[in-house]
Amino acid sequence: MRILSIGNSFAHDGTRYLEKIAYADKKNIMSVVLHIGGCTLERHYMNMVADADDYDLMFNGEFTGFKMSLRQALRTYRNGEWDVVTFQQASHESPYYEKYQPYLNELSAYVRKFAPSAKQVIHQTWAYEQGCEKLTDMLGYSDQADMFKDVKKAYAKAAKDIDAKIIPSGELFQKMLKNGFEKVHRDTFHASLGAGRYALAALWYETVMGGDIMNNTFCDFEEEISKEEIAIIKKCVREAAEEYGWK
Repeated sequence: MRILSIGNSFAHDGTRYLEKIAYADKKNIMSVVLHIGGCTLERHYMNMVADADDYDLMFNGEFTGFKMSLRQALRTYRNGEWDVVTFQQASHESPYYEKYQPYLNELSAYVRKFAPSAKQVIHQTWAYEQGCEKLTDMLGYSDQADMFKDVKKAYAKAAKDIDAKIIPSGELFQKMLKNGFEKVHRDTFHASLGAGRYALAALWYETVMGGDIMNNTFCDFEEEISKEEIAIIKKCVREAAEEYGWK
């Protein structure tokens, strides 16, 4: 499977372990992320218009050191024969639907032009950690659940705009918090290097790749995760995938 993510550091978090999870089930994947930290849909659109090679190219969870434009990335693999292309909003603009458009629709049309056979998917971002400065001072939320409520609503509208399914990463993190995880972030907004990144990649595997995480044996994490935590993560992943119509 060939996946191209037009994203930022949250796409990096989501795909860091994806190739290794797939490999554990002997599945082949080429996961490419066009990465700019904190990149908004508006900036992706401006890069598209300018054909700017501002993106750091990531391959299967690793930075390559190469720069590339969106058009170059779309055309690099067999003239646009990508299986899946993902979009996402920057986390700090994710609660506000008015910041998605018209940029998302224009990006979607551009992808259809250069990769007409690719399935387009929306990667839902997640709420910040409860009580952190970004949540309270920057965005004005007292409860992270309220941030996610707005994120969820905005992504639902965005997905409808381009007729795309949603990778429910934000929903997954809410489930993990409700199931006993005290932390899913590493710095109050990015995913933790162990449980957070593993959960996200497991979700991408279940949704975008159509895999089965329940019996997957991958366990080479950057931070330790207990067997009990892995079991809870798998349960939450399956529930989120089912709720959003992937299973």
